[in-house]
Amino acid sequence: MKHTEEIIVGLDIGTTKICAIVAVRREEGPIEIIGLGTHPSRGLRKGVVVNIESTVESVKQAIEEAELMAGVEIHAVYTGIAGGHIKGFNSRGVIAVRDDEVTRHDVQRVIDAAKAVAIPMDREILHVIPQEFILDGQEGIKDPLGMSGVRLEADVHIITSAATTMQNIVKCVNRAGLDVAGVILQPLASSEAVLRSDEKEQGVAMIDIGGGTTDLAIFLDNSLWHTAVLGIGGNHLTNDIAVGLRTPAVEAERIKLRHGCAMTALVRGDEMVEVPSVGGRQPRVLPRQLLAEIIEPRVEEIFTLVAQEIRRTGHEEQIVSGAVLTGGAALTEGIIEVAERVLGMPVRRGAPVNVGGLTDIVTTPVYSTGVGLILYVLQQQAEGELQHAGHGGLLAKTSSRVRGWIKEWF
Repeated sequence: MKHTEEIIVGLDIGTTKICAIVAVRREEGPIEIIGLGTHPSRGLRKGVVVNIESTVESVKQAIEEAELMAGVEIHAVYTGIAGGHIKGFNSRGVIAVRDDEVTRHDVQRVIDAAKAVAIPMDREILHVIPQEFILDGQEGIKDPLGMSGVRLEADVHIITSAATTMQNIVKCVNRAGLDVAGVILQPLASSEAVLRSDEKEQGVAMIDIGGGTTDLAIFLDNSLWHTAVLGIGGNHLTNDIAVGLRTPAVEAERIKLRHGCAMTALVRGDEMVEVPSVGGRQPRVLPRQLLAEIIEPRVEEIFTLVAQEIRRTGHEEQIVSGAVLTGGAALTEGIIEVAERVLGMPVRRGAPVNVGGLTDIVTTPVYSTGVGLILYVLQQQAEGELQHAGHGGLLAKTSSRVRGWIKEWF
């Protein structure tokens, strides 16, 4: 294929599914999605690898399916990472400008000063994201290059992960016969796919409800100011249904996807659902309202935890645009209404935008992270060296760190 050199692959390693998305970058227009492969995830729990062999097999199956659809061979991927081990915090660096004019070297020095914080030995810096620069007391500067001044400060958001957790993800991808071109925080990727620029400017909360975790990213003034990963997700809904309706977990997942509703008030009293029983017993026919009564409290709990996290940041009043909900659970009927009630802000459902190709397949909240990984990489490449450096070296430092791990582990 003539586009071999331009292919970018995003690998979403999730708790319930592993998804590989293949895209081709065009000189003009949006990226074109040319391949998609998904496979049930067997080796992860709450975003963390708990069985390497099962994860490797799932990755292989997803990659093979994507290769078959795209008609290309995949050698390297950008993979996402999430889980309760992810921690984010803000930091500030200060330097003296040497020649009264801010150079690229000065920008790099102030970012290095901001990330020169003590972190535990068992943690790795995943991203260092500049929020704003302050030059001689003047705040709100996005790019200080070429400006005159003597004192340069930088506010950054630092995201760290457990080093061993990242190593295990890299190890799984490598054992599947692939190189890791970069490791990207999943809520950061999802945000790139579903958020609009005006929402980021005015203040928005992106909520990605996956199988094992719920990811939160808060953007203010077009910069990331807070990230959090909560250890609760769509699998908790499935488990509640399995226990409440006394049905196998596989059937509980099917019932959730086909008949689930997060708001009891939206269900008519005459709606019924056939529920298979455990142990080969005869299936039962139960009111759909009973299913909604099981789902609604758990959904309320998820958004209550999100609301508490937002209040803890102190940015609640600055989120003018409201919240954008994505991830597989965002398709549940009534979940937008429950989110608006609990969060006390407008909420919309978010799906990938600004992509071409297989749009009828990928423009759904289910594939927000996979598409977002590709869009995030393209955005970093377009912004150039400053942002590459600011994000902890997505395209350089991450690759060298991965190579170091490969040497250490193999």
